[in-house]
Amino acid sequence: MVNGRRHHVASLGLVDPPSSARWLIDATPDLPSQLSTLDTYAPRSTPIVSGVFLTHGHIGHYAGLIHFGREVMGTSIIPVYAMPRMQHFLEHNAPWELLVRLRNVEIHPMSDGLPVVLNERLTVVPIVVPHRDEYTETVGFSIRGPKKRALYIPDIDKWEKWSTSIESQIAVHDLAWIDGTFFAESDLPNRRMAEVPHPFMVESISRLGHLSTSERAKVRFIHLNHSNDALDAESDASKLIRSKGFAVASEGDIAPLE
Repeated sequence: MVNGRRHHVASLGLVDPPSSARWLIDATPDLPSQLSTLDTYAPRSTPIVSGVFLTHGHIGHYAGLIHFGREVMGTSIIPVYAMPRMQHFLEHNAPWELLVRLRNVEIHPMSDGLPVVLNERLTVVPIVVPHRDEYTETVGFSIRGPKKRALYIPDIDKWEKWSTSIESQIAVHDLAWIDGTFFAESDLPNRRMAEVPHPFMVESISRLGHLSTSERAKVRFIHLNHSNDALDAESDASKLIRSKGFAVASEGDIAPLE
């Protein structure tokens, strides 16, 4: 809660207006509210959602799948796109395995770098990134539309640990939502930050500061922790981010890919 406003867990909605199809990237604990929000941009059809892409096995990114179960929505064969370890985790651990067994969801395997073609207009490509990975691997996504591409990396340990440079990924995308979990090391004064590694926003700003104005303007920090001062648009943290040519993602942002 910031300034009296509750913020949802980070997720993306992917909409294809010609077909009225819509997908979610990550199934958060806020899934019902986020589906309701998605209704305002893409009227609900059958099925309730055309599929869900999962980034990894940390609770805020897959726990919303439980809402597809028979005690709640009782969905039928919702495609869930998952990497191999994520697939194994869902198929062999309760209560998630019941969703698979009752066919509330159907797992669609993904592989690093292998495009998932949704239709002639939309393709999603998983990109493995280094993260804590206690139970599953972690991916970001390259979302490719008719004319534009968007990058989504909500979780990564540190940019330096990745064999791919974030600068090269920004260069080939028109928009980049990247990990903004913590603004600085002081965000969690009573925790060892090494236990929950993420690139601090101040580190990302420093690393990417040499990019051109147009490249920096592509960057939208996302996945902000409740302790992150940048959640407040009037905070010194937010003012610094804007002064350096970057931005923080806002709930309800729309990014056309055509």
